[in-house]
Amino acid sequence: MLKTQPTEHLQAADDPEHVRTPAVTYVAVLGDGAPGTDEFYRKKTLVTDIAGELNQATGSAPVEEIQYWYPEGSRSVEIADFYSVNPVPSLLYRVLSQVPAGTTQRDVDAARTRAASTADTASDDVTVFTIAEQDVVQVMHHGPFAEEFATLGRLGDFAQQRGLHRSGPHHEVHLDAFTRSTPQDTLRTILRDPVA
Repeated sequence: MLKTQPTEHLQAADDPEHVRTPAVTYVAVLGDGAPGTDEFYRKKTLVTDIAGELNQATGSAPVEEIQYWYPEGSRSVEIADFYSVNPVPSLLYRVLSQVPAGTTQRDVDAARTRAASTADTASDDVTVFTIAEQDVVQVMHHGPFAEEFATLGRLGDFAQQRGLHRSGPHHEVHLDAFTRSTPQDTLRTILRDPVA
């Protein structure tokens, strides 16, 4: 197996690649159901608002990221068929936005209070979450989310040719902020899957 090369967290090539991503600390909230629902966008806004407070010292704008997986008992899926085997409304997800390393739960709670987000509800469990350094396959997807199937197909073929299998949640890094009404033609999304 080829040795993976380290890469920056917010970078990916237009062609599939096998790389090692660094450990990243996030503010996060869990959700379930299909992407694109009102609840999905509400949670996305909440995490972005809190991350904005936590990132003020660095001056970096929050980048929205989402991990997706299916509940226990769902049919097994690989990279290429992630969205086509199980019902998409059964998805579980975690909305994430990177915050400085060393951020504590107390920091998150204080930032949540300061943010006073209109998207906040008492039922939201907002936490610090860390993804460890890991081997992944990834590729930059350009354009509408509905066209991710073809890009995931290329990424899945790349992994399969190298004997790699998805070993954790599917991860999407949205380099361009979006709302329900944002035109999607120029959006850039890193499609990333941990592999073993």
